[in-house]
Amino acid sequence: MAQPFVKKDDDHDDEMEYSPFMGIEKGAVLQEARVFNDAQVDPRRCSQVITKLLYLLNQGESFTKVEATEVFFSVTKLFQSKDTGLRRMVYLIIKELSPSSDEVIIVTSSLMKDMNSKIDMYRANAIRVLCRIIDGTLLTQIERYLKQAIVDKNPVVSSAALVSGLHLLRTNPEIVKRWSNEVQEGVQSRSALVQFHALALLHQIRQNDRLAVSKLVGSLTRGSVRSPLAQCLLIRYTSQVIRDMSNHGQSGERPFYEFLESCLRHKAEMVILEAARAITELDGVTSRELTPAITVLQLFLSSPKPVLRFAAVRTLNKVSMTHPMAVTNCNIDMESLISDQNRSIATLAITTLLKTGNESSVERLMKQITNFMSDIADEFKIVVVDAIRSLCVKFPLKYRSLMTFLSNILREEGGFEYKRAIVDSIVTIIRDIPDAKEGGLLHLCEFIEDCEFTYLSTQILHFLGIEGPKTSDPSKYIRYIYNRVHLENATVRAAAVSTLAKFGFMVESLKPRITVLLKRCIYDSDDEVRDRATLFLSVLGGDGTLDADKDSKEFLFGSLEAPLGNMETSLKNYDPSEEAFDINSVPKEVKSQPLAEKKAQGKKPTGLGAPPAAPASGFEGYERLLSSIPEFAAFGKLFKSSSPVELTEAETEYAVNVVKHIFDNHVVFQYNCTNTIPEQLLERVNVIVDASEAEEFSEVASKALNSLPYDSPGQAFVAFEKPAGVPAVGKFSNTLTFVVKEVDPSTGEAEDDGVEDEYQLEDLEVVSADYMVKVSVSNFRNAWESMNEEDEHVDEYGLGQRESLGEAIKAVIDLLGMQPCEGTETVPSNARSHTCLLSGVYIGNVKVLVRAQFGMDSSKEIAMKLAVRAEDVSVAEAIHEIVANG
Repeated sequence: MAQPFVKKDDDHDDEMEYSPFMGIEKGAVLQEARVFNDAQVDPRRCSQVITKLLYLLNQGESFTKVEATEVFFSVTKLFQSKDTGLRRMVYLIIKELSPSSDEVIIVTSSLMKDMNSKIDMYRANAIRVLCRIIDGTLLTQIERYLKQAIVDKNPVVSSAALVSGLHLLRTNPEIVKRWSNEVQEGVQSRSALVQFHALALLHQIRQNDRLAVSKLVGSLTRGSVRSPLAQCLLIRYTSQVIRDMSNHGQSGERPFYEFLESCLRHKAEMVILEAARAITELDGVTSRELTPAITVLQLFLSSPKPVLRFAAVRTLNKVSMTHPMAVTNCNIDMESLISDQNRSIATLAITTLLKTGNESSVERLMKQITNFMSDIADEFKIVVVDAIRSLCVKFPLKYRSLMTFLSNILREEGGFEYKRAIVDSIVTIIRDIPDAKEGGLLHLCEFIEDCEFTYLSTQILHFLGIEGPKTSDPSKYIRYIYNRVHLENATVRAAAVSTLAKFGFMVESLKPRITVLLKRCIYDSDDEVRDRATLFLSVLGGDGTLDADKDSKEFLFGSLEAPLGNMETSLKNYDPSEEAFDINSVPKEVKSQPLAEKKAQGKKPTGLGAPPAAPASGFEGYERLLSSIPEFAAFGKLFKSSSPVELTEAETEYAVNVVKHIFDNHVVFQYNCTNTIPEQLLERVNVIVDASEAEEFSEVASKALNSLPYDSPGQAFVAFEKPAGVPAVGKFSNTLTFVVKEVDPSTGEAEDDGVEDEYQLEDLEVVSADYMVKVSVSNFRNAWESMNEEDEHVDEYGLGQRESLGEAIKAVIDLLGMQPCEGTETVPSNARSHTCLLSGVYIGNVKVLVRAQFGMDSSKEIAMKLAVRAEDVSVAEAIHEIVANG
């Protein structure tokens, strides 16, 4: 039995937390569970034992197959009890135990009897449990009862059936879709909760039919929805319909906007907030459309409820990023929120004011910010710092007060991200405002005197080497830089040596003094520091033996004339030969920004608000795009979409990248194409894919792109069938085919006749990692122990020689495509062993956890012990096979 509750002693140590489940052990509880077999059932005692079992299950305790089966069969005997409280506990434990298909039949008859009981509580819970544990074959037997339950007069029973339908839609969609008429009746229910669940289920049933969703929204916006929760859902669906209509080229007055505006006058606060947020997130929203939403949000700023103030100020904060002038009317109300007890509200108010305020209010805002910066977390401080940086660029004359504020908070305690945000802000101000340079550089010099972050110290030293020599008195920075040579680690010392050398090269008067300092560095304990000091002394001519030529000095100390992206591309394309790499051959021009990106600047894209040619690249955006194409609509639920893979070089006439969409039985390649030649129009654009090196794939469908004008991205698709649920891999050759038509630059008109042409693209590979979705777990240990230990697969592998453990860990993560947990992807410096924890969901929605232990010997040979637990044993074996073949 659970320990009885006792009154806590007032003098008891506050840190000691009392728990009625303290000291519970699985073995003891399983012994107690024998009470379920007693001839005379004791409801109270049985309820206590079930409570303990539920506690153990929810704490991550794993039960073996035998233990779970024994408990399940014992629990089924409790159906003979008429005690209502015990029956509810029985429902819970059956649902949590999730019996196997051969065990479900034992309890199905009892649950079906309860479904038709006169006691509504039995009926509702029996429906929930049945839908959780049965498979598709048994579902057809109870479908009639579920349909009746949906239209039941009791809202609890009706809601239970609707919520079960939402869960069943994932596994048995064809059955649930037959319930449309009953669900439609539920939408008309007078019960708020039933109407909410019915609307959610009806939308899920129709979500792949854009016209059906539009009709549903059109019929419901005429006033048949009374539930505030359902109304919030309807507002979201309406926003989606508006975006879809905009993406499909419908112009003129925005459809359903009047409905959103009418919701601003609803009596429920949640509906008003949802409508205001929906209006502010409309793509291309105008000031006239924003005004009513801003007005109601302004009223909520003075609400006595903190949650309303927070919701209003957060929405206004987002609006201020794209429409700052529309929010200025709320500034007076937001200033009163700076002293709000809730620090999150105060932070949002401050950052919004910084984006919308005028030049005269800057000084006042800075004083108010100073008072509460020490009371908020680093994540909020970063938001404030970013807003101050934007404000300084907006009002350059106020740089002194803003720079003073940044330098003061730079000296305070804080984490790496917070400090980096401040340093980045100061650097931005120095670059954009010439008058702020000398003061800003001194603030940075003072910061590196006590800086605990190596990365920041090296970045600041590099920046000092660029900007310091250009100031009126460069010598004043030398002390701060040389101190780093004596007081810091090797990485910072090496950066300090490079910075000193830059001063010596760019400031002739400092050269003798810099030479003396560099000579002291050649006796440093670190190789890198000594090598740099020796090199720079030679180049500066400080050792009397060599004074390097001008070109060498320019290469070491000057700035690169070519963009780094161009330099990287040229080096990758360089074929090692007797002829040395010529840096002058690197293209100097910066590739022009695509038109679509230019249009997107200054405006945060929301939802599917991008033009039809470039749909939203998130998972939901891809899912909606693919389901709207008839050729792919029948492929089922999308499992994963990869990041875009480039198939062309950066400077080519046609830019193509591909996104791999993974389904259970199919893979769809989405080729995103851009024509970068203004004088050409491409028509009938298609990609011919050769799958001869991917034997398990067979092409089933393709969709060409009718027209591809200059700088307007478009998509072509090719779909392949593969064995169901199998992680098939292979290499695909791609050839872009099209008809080229010349365009008259003066008129923009294309010629009638075109020429067929083709363009060879890079090869594309489908790899094992494409079948894994990265999913993190908050508590890896609990998740690991909740999986069956008997199904754990362990093996050891040799990974060969690697430069570091970090390199080996990254290679394994990339190979498996899994999510590192609890920061274990980071390896401590000089570590000889490390454990990395990974999690993910494998195709077929199978949860996978991996514990990889790495070790490195003196010859840098890496060994790995890999332990895998998965919900399906075959998946654990597949993970080991991937590593073995990788």
